[in-house]
Amino acid sequence: MAMYVVGHKIPDSDSICGALALSYLKNQIGEEAIPARLGDISPETQFILDRFGFEAPELKMSYAGENVYIVDHTEKTQAPDDIDEATVVGVVDHHKLGDLTTSTPLECWIRPVGCSNTIIKMMYDFYNVEIPKEYAGIMMCAILSDTVIFKSPTCTTADIKCVEALAEIAGIEDFKALGMEMFKVKSAVQGTPVRDLVKRDFKDFDMHGNLVGIGQLEVIDLSVFDEIKAELEADIAKLKEEGNRHTVLLLLTDIMKEGSEMLIASDDESIIEKAYNVTPENSKVWLDGVLSRKKQVVPPLQDSFSLITAA
Repeated sequence: MAMYVVGHKIPDSDSICGALALSYLKNQIGEEAIPARLGDISPETQFILDRFGFEAPELKMSYAGENVYIVDHTEKTQAPDDIDEATVVGVVDHHKLGDLTTSTPLECWIRPVGCSNTIIKMMYDFYNVEIPKEYAGIMMCAILSDTVIFKSPTCTTADIKCVEALAEIAGIEDFKALGMEMFKVKSAVQGTPVRDLVKRDFKDFDMHGNLVGIGQLEVIDLSVFDEIKAELEADIAKLKEEGNRHTVLLLLTDIMKEGSEMLIASDDESIIEKAYNVTPENSKVWLDGVLSRKKQVVPPLQDSFSLITAA
């Protein structure tokens, strides 16, 4: 029985490129695999697919009765809605361990690195499978995206070495220039519906029984948001109410200044103050040096919710 390889809801480049690269590897070692996705392709990911000649993976939202290999998450809130009716045969991830459980043993590749595609590169090396030029290209771009061209605190020596090796295979001489091209595509927000921007890179988390949504928009200049910031603030408030969430946060990340403005819609803003030791003003805070949702935003917020729950 073939397995589907799929990333998280509202997929980013790591989820899409990871599904493609891992499926190719699995097929090469005799395990039939089909890449899939749980949502629309972002402009950045489309740029990567076009650059290296790929079609988007199949859009498939239901996996009941299927074998599934999960990429880039272990959170039920980010998995297919019917994941409990599927058989999870494996996981590749670089985040904290979530609440996904299985009824049978599974293959797990979980490493504290900046990107799932770094781990997938390790898997190719482990199985001694040659990486085709075009697959090396998308894997390299996914790592550059997730590590913010090595600026993110999540970036490790392994990520950098993998990018260098993949760039050589892909024939890319200046991978940092290609990374900046990707981020310029990310920064083109004009004319995009506000809800599409808010949900472009958005993840839900269960934080001690509270549903918390965190979105992130990475750009090379925050001034692109000047004319639409009020609309973004209004939309995250709507998203909070629509999804019965305790809190919705939107990180506007400036990769050149290396920091993020956080827009806040919350039942209790003191949680934000406790988590980041800053006082929100008009439901906004500037977080200097914060680039990573995974490493710098989620852990302190989770801790803040645990303190409130304990109290």
